[in-house]
Amino acid sequence: MPAAATACAAGRARTAFRPLTATPRQSRSCRRVILMRPAASADAVAVAPAACSPELVALAHRLADTAAAVTSRYFRTPVAVDVKQDTSPVTIADREAELAMREVLRQQCPDHGIFGEEQGYLAGSGGSEYLWVIDPIDGTKSFITGKPLFGTLIALLHRGEPVLGIIDQPILKERWVGITGQQSTFNGAPISTRSCVAVGDAYLYATTPHMFEGEGEAAFNRVRDAVRIPMYGCDCYAYGLLAAGYCDLVVEADLKPYDYMALVPVIQGAGGTITDWRGQPLRWQAGTEGDVSACSGEVLAAGDARSHQQALQLLAWK
Repeated sequence: MPAAATACAAGRARTAFRPLTATPRQSRSCRRVILMRPAASADAVAVAPAACSPELVALAHRLADTAAAVTSRYFRTPVAVDVKQDTSPVTIADREAELAMREVLRQQCPDHGIFGEEQGYLAGSGGSEYLWVIDPIDGTKSFITGKPLFGTLIALLHRGEPVLGIIDQPILKERWVGITGQQSTFNGAPISTRSCVAVGDAYLYATTPHMFEGEGEAAFNRVRDAVRIPMYGCDCYAYGLLAAGYCDLVVEADLKPYDYMALVPVIQGAGGTITDWRGQPLRWQAGTEGDVSACSGEVLAAGDARSHQQALQLLAWK
């Protein structure tokens, strides 16, 4: 594989991360954890595994910068909005950003597979065990209405396991990075989830209550009614907030692998837990040729394993 270009973070001004500290009004059950990450696995080490080399991390940063150059140019401009077969909106910014990322991957690692929201699945040229899963604009509705809470999602899967994830918000210049075996970062600074012993003390996000239907709506409502504060409207940004210790739960449904694979290393590397509604890990085999039928569309993320377990019990998903 040709040498990937180095990350552009050093040349890109980013806002400083300011840790959230507990105030007298905060519940004792939900406080920011900075020095300890109780939900992190005991065998986590600060060394990148062979499956995710520094060159691949640098390449992921380059992909994020490439997409940002496109989406930033179109943000809050009068772009035409098309409607896809699933009734979701798409713009020229979505399409151009994905094509630009695909071109970088074609040049740097042509043997890797690619799965993107707009262009679908492309097998690599050499039967590689790596698959890039990309979403140029997660939160197109936010993008077209001028709200800077959309994000670019970039995941690298190795043998079906997400080993690298980036959440990038190009307008606010905020970037979360998760790498298997390392602590997640926000604009280069280590981050941790906060503890939340009880679901009743949790601050919960979901993109919209309209993403739930039938039994899924009833299951979500059980969690919604149990938490302290339910909130809506952040798309992938909510998962970044959870990883940085600003909220406690994210519960969503009707998602595709490009909506959540990048979130897995970010959440786990910050000490959180992210699974489907049955508590099973989120994986996707690279050899599926774009078939997402075996993938769960339901996602549950929590900053604390204890509130995650309580939310699973409330969901009671079969």
